[in-house]
Amino acid sequence: MTADFHEITSAEDLIPLHPDRNIALELVRATEAAAIRSVPFIGRGAKEAADGAAVDAMRAFLSTVDFDGVIVIGEGEKDDAPMLFNGEHVGTGRGRAYDIAVDPIDGTSLTAAGRNNALSVIALSDRGTMLDASTVFYMDKLVTGPAGVGVVDIRLPIGENIRRLAKALGKPVEEMVVSVLNRPRHEQLIADIRETGAGTRLMSDGDVAGGINAARHDARTDMCVGVGGSPEGIVTACAIKALGGHIQGRLWPRHDEEAQKGIDAGLKMDHVYEADDLVAGSNTIFVATGVTDGALVEGVRRQGGYVYTESVVLRGHSGTLRRISSDHLESKWF
Repeated sequence: MTADFHEITSAEDLIPLHPDRNIALELVRATEAAAIRSVPFIGRGAKEAADGAAVDAMRAFLSTVDFDGVIVIGEGEKDDAPMLFNGEHVGTGRGRAYDIAVDPIDGTSLTAAGRNNALSVIALSDRGTMLDASTVFYMDKLVTGPAGVGVVDIRLPIGENIRRLAKALGKPVEEMVVSVLNRPRHEQLIADIRETGAGTRLMSDGDVAGGINAARHDARTDMCVGVGGSPEGIVTACAIKALGGHIQGRLWPRHDEEAQKGIDAGLKMDHVYEADDLVAGSNTIFVATGVTDGALVEGVRRQGGYVYTESVVLRGHSGTLRRISSDHLESKWF
């Protein structure tokens, strides 16, 4: 009897209460495929072509997985992607029912420019546990590692949060590093961070990796803050469950019409969404494969007849982060 089963009292009790560990490997196959298919477009300035190739590859692999998946966080409406839209069913339909969040390339602009930190990402949780924030595209987020739990709060000024986290970590404020997307909307936020004496790590894109890197125990950054994609916030929350970190989010509608669409969908515009509001429970799996090199994983490499990929799997129930390095015969892909 494993830790993933309660006492068996009926045939239904034979169904695992937590995601089948084999599903994690199947999801890795899907993110690997998406990352590999995007390789011809890295640094070519064609982000739509890269995204389209990654979407097609991911969707093809997901269709073979024995589960009943519904995409809660997709990208079809947001990025004009050809597939993997919100509400689409994926998998064979056999097995347990899950909510799915996908981003075949988190960082299409990074991929097109050949810059670091582009990822292919899938996250999974039990059916009905993942917040559907698709009607509001952006979210203000605060992410830290375990030291920030019960210490920082997105409602506080950034300087206060930095000082509180520095004290919890036992390090000087001057040694704190905060990740922020490099956007005009963050000019004051960046200035306020630097005013405290802390440093910034400005990201051109890819705030999923930024959030995860801030929550890792061996991270070089201490906090990730600012307005990024709402889908990325949900995906990041799935990973934070495995890392024991802290995440909060507030929806950031761009205009009144979008705010009303969110309200009509049951979302709260003036509400702080905690980790369990974003993804309920700990029954989560997060999988990412590097497209380009980054602090979380290395990007795809082609050398000597092989294609090399590196992936991470974070499982909320067990609190583990596993790395998977794979060698693929190039002749099977190109």
